[in-house]
Amino acid sequence: MKFAICQELFENWTWDDQCRAIRDIGYTGIEVAPFTLAAHPRELSQTDRQRLRTTAEAHGLQIVGLHWLLAKTTGMHITADDPAMRRAAAEHLVALTDLCADLGGSILVFGSPGQRSLRDGLTPAEGLDRAEKVFRACGPRLAERGVTLCLEPLTKKETNFLNSCRETAELIRRIGHPSMALHQDVKAMLGEGGSLPALIHEYAPLTKHFHVNDSNLLGPGMGETDYRPILRALQETKYAGWVSVEVFDYSPGAERIARESLTYMRRVLDEIAR
Repeated sequence: MKFAICQELFENWTWDDQCRAIRDIGYTGIEVAPFTLAAHPRELSQTDRQRLRTTAEAHGLQIVGLHWLLAKTTGMHITADDPAMRRAAAEHLVALTDLCADLGGSILVFGSPGQRSLRDGLTPAEGLDRAEKVFRACGPRLAERGVTLCLEPLTKKETNFLNSCRETAELIRRIGHPSMALHQDVKAMLGEGGSLPALIHEYAPLTKHFHVNDSNLLGPGMGETDYRPILRALQETKYAGWVSVEVFDYSPGAERIARESLTYMRRVLDEIAR
């Protein structure tokens, strides 16, 4: 199983220090929040991109891809009434596709609750029509650069649009593009209720990326969620993608969160193997 970590946890560190610490703790992948690098991808030259990639590789890390794709942006929204905002969102996703590929990554995780929620009065069907057009516009560049856009269900506490694996899978199937896939996140799946292993098994054919965390916003092993059935289900479905730690409470400190999360998951894998 391949373990990565989302690096916004280390946002105030230099890139070299981030990579060194993540490697020393034992991860082999690093997942990037674009806003930690620049306000917009166009601000990163090809020289900048090559430097970031080379530094990560020098530390034995692969840049997995990007997430928080529309975070800290303005004028972009995938279900907005204003076509210019939807067009800007599509153009930004295309720019992030190029950035991801230039960094050596292959995954874009679309969460961005603030840039997807339906305004009052907009029906889910209307939202799906608008979102579909935005994501379809990205398809050619995604295919050209070998990048997969993974759509992420989020809880109703965060957004009122695409709150379940079922809803998100329906949109992915409706788009029908080979560069579109499902992203699963433990915290979000806990919000759906029901069995997480069942969700992992049911949507395994569509799932290309996986985030690990807990309902307390910390990492695996730092909350109440038992990861034995979760990691076992990933093994049973022969999941071959990255298992990436994403947390939202940074208070214990980046190194402690990163270390305890990885130590716990490795221990669980050892227990499963016995």
